[in-house]
Amino acid sequence: HVQLVESGGGSVQAGGSLSLSCAASEDTGRRSYCWGWFRQVPGKEREGVAAIYAAPGKRYYADAVKGRFTITRDYVKNTMYLHMNNLKPEDSAMYYCASEGSLWCEDWARETTYRYWGQGTQVTVS
Repeated sequence: HVQLVESGGGSVQAGGSLSLSCAASEDTGRRSYCWGWFRQVPGKEREGVAAIYAAPGKRYYADAVKGRFTITRDYVKNTMYLHMNNLKPEDSAMYYCASEGSLWCEDWARETTYRYWGQGTQVTVS
């Protein structure tokens, strides 16, 4: 059973930056399957933020974060990152990472396609 552990959340002022990390306990080798970041605020559904799989240039972003967030993955460290710039108060949420989603991220924003989830890390922008 793969365990995902997020880190890097915190509080920041609007316009600031944060980077989140998601470390996996093992490499299943299924690199054509999607890894993603989601976020959720109380009372709302969890929404897809960004996703990636092991093909050059294959990254996906929600419209709300395009141009501000960058998703990367280090296959040696078995870790995924979300670099967040120009943060806005509406980016405040609990952020979750997920792995082994849809093949080639064809359905990257659908949370039910992901097999493993982290416990979440809080991001607060004021």
